[in-house]
Amino acid sequence: MTTQRDPRRWLILVVLCLSTLVLTIDNQVLTVAIPALIQDLGADAQDIQWITNSYILAMAGLLLTAGSLSDRYGRRRVMVIGLALFGLASLTATWASDPGQLIACRALMGVGAALIMPSTLSILITVFDDEERRKATSAWSAVAMLGLVGGPILGGVLVTEFGWASVFLVNVPIAGLAIAAALALMPESRAPARKADLLGTALSVLGLIALVWAIIDLPVTGLGDAVTLVKLAVAVLCLLLFEIRQSTADSPMVPLALFRDRDFTGGSFALVLTQIGLAGLVLALTQYLQFVLGYTPTEAGAALAPMAVVTIVTNLAGAALGQKVSNRILAAAGLTIVAAGFGMLGTLSVGSGFVTVVATLALFGIGAGLAQPAAIAALMGAVPEEYAGVGSAVNDTMQQAGAALGVAILGSVLAGGYTAAMPEDTAERARASIGDALALGDPGVTRAAREAFASAMSATGWITAGLVLAAALVALLVMKKRTPVPVPA
Repeated sequence: MTTQRDPRRWLILVVLCLSTLVLTIDNQVLTVAIPALIQDLGADAQDIQWITNSYILAMAGLLLTAGSLSDRYGRRRVMVIGLALFGLASLTATWASDPGQLIACRALMGVGAALIMPSTLSILITVFDDEERRKATSAWSAVAMLGLVGGPILGGVLVTEFGWASVFLVNVPIAGLAIAAALALMPESRAPARKADLLGTALSVLGLIALVWAIIDLPVTGLGDAVTLVKLAVAVLCLLLFEIRQSTADSPMVPLALFRDRDFTGGSFALVLTQIGLAGLVLALTQYLQFVLGYTPTEAGAALAPMAVVTIVTNLAGAALGQKVSNRILAAAGLTIVAAGFGMLGTLSVGSGFVTVVATLALFGIGAGLAQPAAIAALMGAVPEEYAGVGSAVNDTMQQAGAALGVAILGSVLAGGYTAAMPEDTAERARASIGDALALGDPGVTRAAREAFASAMSATGWITAGLVLAAALVALLVMKKRTPVPVPA
């Protein structure tokens, strides 16, 4: 690791946080722009799905390759290229006149995001030593959470005042500022030269795209659909061949020896299970606030703000606490608190007030503020500096897959629970979607739909609480502070 502290390291951290912020904000502001896209571009339900998923598929499929490229050709260089591509694609998106053009722009934004994400964490661990890395990771996590929660608020304001194109245009100056600061402040870092693994790259891209695509389609098609099964089969085959390739190649793009380190493996899987849970939280709570409690999109975004504030405060406190308490204990404790938050989510009903919602979100904020920085610090601390980009990419890929899996599984549980709780004599469309039920304008159907959704969300909350408790157990039993496993070049 770095032996001499860079005097510009905290300014470099600001650049890394800015680069992460542009990605997290973009993903969230788009959600509130969907009604405007439907109206202005004539986008149908399938178009909206691809506007969202083209970004996810491109990013998730290229993360491992991007991590390997950053180690090989320079982490700052790859991040700057990613920021430039992301900003250019965002600018082009503002001129889109039909859904197909916007889908293409979103895919290019996903490629840019894939180049940015592994570089941010890998640069962080090369710039900060073991003593300061926990503080830096906490700040980075707090900014990511700020973008996650503040995005819908910003998006609501932008769409209302300036139209849907503004949610993409806002990315351009942020990306430009991050590029200028990176070139001025950041030192370049890279791994010792290794031979490019073209076969491993192809297998990883194809396998990850097929896996995430199948996961995204699961809520709609189910496991009985032949096309979905083909995607899963392609994913399993490609990822299996990828593992074999990495075990036998002279210069693998992903050193599998990383997974022999308990901090890396425990932290990674704890984060995957947490992402599954958080995807369920966002999916259920945003609909609950708007459809059941009657909040506007802007009000729903504002209701999430307390979670961001509590997370940031907890991150700051956790950074100091991390000097005395192990990452393993902090991660397990934080995840247990998050599980308690999901348990409280399971108690929310049609009559729940703002105070109860805020208290539930505060638990999430406290737990996430303790758990995520600890888990990330543990797994990235286990990665040798020469493989920082690949290690960060593995972490990002697993979290993206976890989020997609959470939406697929918990979305199906939520939708199935809602349909089962609706009266059988209700119109089919109303039994399939609470949005369609409320659109009917029938007071009886509206009341039944809100009660059915609250009941389904309760079941989803308790199931998710169990998943996050499993993540806490993984962290407690698997993670262990130890010297990183040497990885052969």
